[in-house]
Amino acid sequence: MTHYVIIGDGISGSSAAETLREEDPEATITVITDEGEPLYNRILIKEHAKGKLPEAPISIHDEEWYDERDIDLSLNTHVTSVDTDERIVHTHDSGEIEYDKLLVATGGTPTQLPVENSDADGVHHFWTFQDARGIREHAEASDRGVIVGAGLLGIDFAAVCGAQGIEADYLMRGDRWWRYALSNEGAEIMHEGMREVGVEPVFDSGVDRFEVDDDGHVTAAVDPNGDRYDCDFAGVAIGLTFNTEFLRGAGLEQDNGIVVDEYMQTNVDDVYAAGDITRFYDVLLGDQAQNGSWGSAKEQGRVAAVNMAADDEDEEFEWVSSYSITHFDFPFLSFGHPTLGDEHAERKYSDTEWRRIAFKDGKIVGGVLIGDLSPQSKLKQLMREQREVADQAEVLLEQRVDLDELAPAQEQ
Repeated sequence: MTHYVIIGDGISGSSAAETLREEDPEATITVITDEGEPLYNRILIKEHAKGKLPEAPISIHDEEWYDERDIDLSLNTHVTSVDTDERIVHTHDSGEIEYDKLLVATGGTPTQLPVENSDADGVHHFWTFQDARGIREHAEASDRGVIVGAGLLGIDFAAVCGAQGIEADYLMRGDRWWRYALSNEGAEIMHEGMREVGVEPVFDSGVDRFEVDDDGHVTAAVDPNGDRYDCDFAGVAIGLTFNTEFLRGAGLEQDNGIVVDEYMQTNVDDVYAAGDITRFYDVLLGDQAQNGSWGSAKEQGRVAAVNMAADDEDEEFEWVSSYSITHFDFPFLSFGHPTLGDEHAERKYSDTEWRRIAFKDGKIVGGVLIGDLSPQSKLKQLMREQREVADQAEVLLEQRVDLDELAPAQEQ
């Protein structure tokens, strides 16, 4: 009887556990998590922080779900080390857990700003359900805010401030929000969306230090230019630090994440990884890549589990991810790897409609859609087909994309 151990109960770890039970009904399955509650919807916690959603719909699994599937769930359990030679997981209080096959799905922890008072009361990071509870409670009592981190997680703080009536300054290091994927024209649509909810983008800024009162509560952020921004609420989202400390000495190849192949297998026999923490081989890109989307993490967990349970057949991870934002009056969606293109095509259709497509070696590798998301399925299809279409960008920028207007794919 095979014993599978999964470290992490996010969507990738939970998806793997469910798949393993289907693939190997007789196996023993153990899921270990350092959180105090089972799987919840990490996408919806931002709606809770905004005050728009109660707690109940956010929970996905209760402990009974694991019991019904004969999956051993260990909550509040910290893994201290992994011995891949002896195939043992060491935990802080449950002793040793032996495994035949191991999945690492521990994700990351929000990176703390390396500045004075970055751990002050009132400075928030946004990752867990518990974080969302604290943000909601504090935001409801706050008047002035500061946001740091000009990316997909930082804009969630802008939405929280807007929904909770907090006037906020959004301090960005560059000249626009998410400058690696958006041109000035596309970013300005997002900036206007922020301004309309009371959040002011501040460019070429950042945080040099936080100021606090006698009780240790944040009162202001001072940027590198010396400008001071009053706040009683601060949100920091400058990226994730991957939870890999416990793997020191385990022999796993790492490169800003755990390196896996297209089967989610690490360089160590019978050790797999899935979710945010992976630097995976993207068969569509033909290169190693990273992705933090919910759908991608869920599929990685499923593919890892299928391959863990298989004796001979391997299933590749092939996925076009997408990440959507519904904070403003217009929708926003990114797909694939919009920051990795070597050429781009874009067009603005109205004050709230814009499209940008990223190409690499003539093939679509990602894109951003603002206002009108209807072309996404066709653009994703072309990405999956790996057709060289960069020279026909005009067709892809038409308001209504008609793939029949593209020249036939050349015989390879």
